[in-house]
Amino acid sequence: MDIESYLKKPKEIKLAVEADEYREELLSSVRKTIAKRLIASKAPVPHFYVTTEIDMERAIYFRKSLKTHKKEIHVSFNDVMIKTVAMVLKKFPRLNASFRGNKIRYYNIIHIGMAVAIEEGLITPVIRNADKKSLFDIAQESKELVEKAREKKLKPNEYTGSTFTISNMAMFDVENFSAIINPPEGAILAVGSIIKKPVVVDNKIEIRSRMKVTVSCDHRIIDGVTAAEFLQELKKNLEKPIGIIL
Repeated sequence: MDIESYLKKPKEIKLAVEADEYREELLSSVRKTIAKRLIASKAPVPHFYVTTEIDMERAIYFRKSLKTHKKEIHVSFNDVMIKTVAMVLKKFPRLNASFRGNKIRYYNIIHIGMAVAIEEGLITPVIRNADKKSLFDIAQESKELVEKAREKKLKPNEYTGSTFTISNMAMFDVENFSAIINPPEGAILAVGSIIKKPVVVDNKIEIRSRMKVTVSCDHRIIDGVTAAEFLQELKKNLEKPIGIIL
């Protein structure tokens, strides 16, 4: 056989393993759904990613101050993100839309999905009409939905129908990551950890609490400038959170 024929011949590589050298398990229904949805998203949807870093000093103070309003309700940073994102999406409808063949569907509702890790994978409980709910209402509802998700008690209407998703990995000490769009949505926001680092403020080096966020967008309906402006508005709202409705 000549070298050209050899190179064209497909090579089969077989890995010889004994039965006690591996373990197999059938995919759960949740994992099967995740696999199908990720293929439906990552393969055909042209993703692009935009990242920004946000100064969270005032947001941290804002969250601490909430304890004086309603001590019985614990407001997490994720709750603050859900409310802030919902407010910003009202100004940027292209990020609250989906690609539908020869049409773009713009939603008049803002239903925020929040990615929650369970044993079988990820599930996204939904805060419906998040833009119309108070921060305390969102905090209470998100707590209940997360508990239901981990106890596998979510009803279908509690984990379907989101128009935009937030994936928060701050609790795992992840500084930055890119998330895959949850179809048929047009965008998803990946939220990293709040990290203290030296930054330049008024020409002086200070230690500040900073957080990176990355928005993944469907380029068929969203352009880079729109994504950048969305993050710019999100940054402005989190760095001056006084406008967040309690």
